[in-house]
Amino acid sequence: METMIRVEVKGLFMTQFHDNGVILKEVNGNRSLPIIVGDFEAQSIALGLEKIKPPRPLTHDLILSLLISMGYTIDKIIVDELKNNTFFAKIILRNLNKVASIDARPSDAIALAVRTNAPVFVADDVMSKASIPGDVGLTAKHIPDEGIDKLTKLKLDLKRAVEKEDYEKAAKLRDEIKKLGGEQEKGQKP
Repeated sequence: METMIRVEVKGLFMTQFHDNGVILKEVNGNRSLPIIVGDFEAQSIALGLEKIKPPRPLTHDLILSLLISMGYTIDKIIVDELKNNTFFAKIILRNLNKVASIDARPSDAIALAVRTNAPVFVADDVMSKASIPGDVGLTAKHIPDEGIDKLTKLKLDLKRAVEKEDYEKAAKLRDEIKKLGGEQEKGQKP
C-alpha cells in the first residue's frame, strides 16, 4: 500500500493567465502541491473555506446533501494519481455497513472536503513528482505571480503549456526548470 501524505488546503491562487489553482500544503513537512482548477470549482472551494452557505445549494452542496441523506459521510479525500499532467482523486465514503471509493477530479473532492472538514491526503509518488519544495506561504485567496518564486512560476507555466498542448513551449520551460534546479543545487553545496 502506498504511503499517503496528509495535506491541508492552504488557499487559492490565480496565475497571470487568470487560471485558478488550489494549494495543498504538507502537514508534517514543507512541500506544497499546486493544482490548477476550473473557475466554478475555485468558487465552490472558496465558499467552503469561508463556510459561506449560498441561498440555493451549489452542485457540491447538493452532492453532499444527497450523500448525507443516504447515510454516508466523507471519510477522506485522496489525490492518488498523476497521469499526463492530470491529477486524479478518490472520495472515500463511509456508512454503517460499507466503505466506498468514488473516482473524482481533485477540485470536486476538495470542494466537498472543505465543507465537511474531511482530511485530505496525497499519494507520496504524486507529491514527489509535482510538489514545490518549501512552504509557498499562501495565506491569501489570490496570489499574484510576483508572490511566488521563479521555479514555482515555471512549473505552473509548464503545466499550463501542456494543458494547452503547446509542447514546444513546454519543452523550453522544462529545460529552464532543469537548469534552474541545477543552479539551486550548486548554490546549496558548501
